[in-house]
Amino acid sequence: MIHRMLRYPAGWEWHVLQLAKQKGAKHEALPSRKLAHKESTALLSGHKTVKPTSSYSTKEDEKHAQELKQRFPECGAWLEECRDRRNNVITVADTPELKPLLYGTLMLQITEDQADIQPFHFWLSEQQLITVHDDIRIPLRLQSVQHEARIHATRSAPEALFVMIGVILETFHEGLDGFERRLGELERTMRQENRTGLIDDIFDRRYDLLHWSHLFIPVREVHGAAKEAFMDKLTDSEGFKRMTHKLERIESLLKHYSLEIDTLISMDDATANFRGNDIMKTLTIFTVLVLPATIAGSLWGTNFKVLAWDEEPLGFPVMIGAIIVLTLLIYVWLWKKGWTGDLLNSRKTPEPNKSKATEAKRSRSRKKRKASQSSKYAKELLEADKPPAVTLVEDRRVGSKPRI
Repeated sequence: MIHRMLRYPAGWEWHVLQLAKQKGAKHEALPSRKLAHKESTALLSGHKTVKPTSSYSTKEDEKHAQELKQRFPECGAWLEECRDRRNNVITVADTPELKPLLYGTLMLQITEDQADIQPFHFWLSEQQLITVHDDIRIPLRLQSVQHEARIHATRSAPEALFVMIGVILETFHEGLDGFERRLGELERTMRQENRTGLIDDIFDRRYDLLHWSHLFIPVREVHGAAKEAFMDKLTDSEGFKRMTHKLERIESLLKHYSLEIDTLISMDDATANFRGNDIMKTLTIFTVLVLPATIAGSLWGTNFKVLAWDEEPLGFPVMIGAIIVLTLLIYVWLWKKGWTGDLLNSRKTPEPNKSKATEAKRSRSRKKRKASQSSKYAKELLEADKPPAVTLVEDRRVGSKPRI
C-alpha cells in the first residue's frame, strides 16, 4: 500500500492510498505530480499507462494500514472492507470527535468500455478525505494539472470530494453522448426501414440506458447523503452547487432518453399490430376470393356417381366460367365496400430524390403565395394612404368662380 498525504491551503487533508495487488502481481506505484500529469495526459489521449516501477508485499500493506488506523481509528473497519468490496455502499455516521462522517464505495466507469468499472473508496470528514484505489488511473486523473487548480480552490474536504466525482463523471457524459448518437441512428433507421428485427436494437439501447442509470443512482445517493451529513456547510459551496446542476442535467437526459425509447417501443408495437392486421386482412380477402373455386373443386372431387353436368360436354367450361364470374363479383363487392383498401396494390416507398423535389416544389409555391399576399397587402396599404381626389364643382351663378 502506498500512502500519500496532500495538504491544501484551506487546511483540509487528502490521503491517497493505493492498494497493492495480490501475490505475484506487480503494483503500480503512485508517481509524482509531474509524472501523474504525463500519465494522465497519455490516458486521456488513448495511450497505455507507464509500466509499474515497484512492487509491495502484504507485510508493507499491513504496516501502512496499521499506521493509518492509529492516526484515524474511526476508519479502521472501513479500511478492512475496502480491499474486497466491489459494490456500491454509502454510509452516514456521526462521531463525537469528527462529528459527521460519510464513507463508502462508488462503482464508476473509467473509460468508454462498459466493462471497465472500478471502485472508488472514500472516507470523508469535515477536514479529512481518504480515498483508496485499486486502479492507478483514478488518482492520476484527479491529480492532473487541468483539475488540480479546482481541487486547490475548495474550502473543505466534502466540497473537494464532489469536485473529484465531477471529474470522474466526465466519462459518464462521454458515454451519454455516444448513447445519444446511437439512439439517433436507431430513430433514423426505424423511420426509413421499419424492419421487423428492429425491436432487438431498441432493447439494446434500453439495456445501455439501464447501465448508465445503474451507475447514476449511487452518485445521486452520495449527493443526498452528503447534504444529510454536512448540511449548509456543504450546500453553500461552489463545488457542491456545480455538482448539483450536473446531476440535474444528467437526470433530465436519462428521463428524456427513457421517454424516447418508450416511444420507439410503442411505435414498433403499433407497427407490428398494423402489419399483423394487414396480413390477416389480406389472407381473409384471398380466402373469400377463392371460395367459389374451393366449393366447386370440393363438389366435383367427390365420389358420387350422379353429378350435375358431369356427362355434359360443356359442363367443365361452364363451371370454370361460373367460378370466374363469381370471383369477379365478390371482388367488386369487396372493393365497393372499401374492405380491400390498398392491400391488393403495391406499396412503394417514395424515392428520396422525388420526395425532395416535391418538398422543394411545395416550398416554392408557398413562397410565391406569401409574396402575392404581401404585394396585395402593400397595395391595399398604398390605396388606404392615398389622399382623396379633388372634385371641381361649377357654380352656375353669374360672375362666380368654380369652387372646390
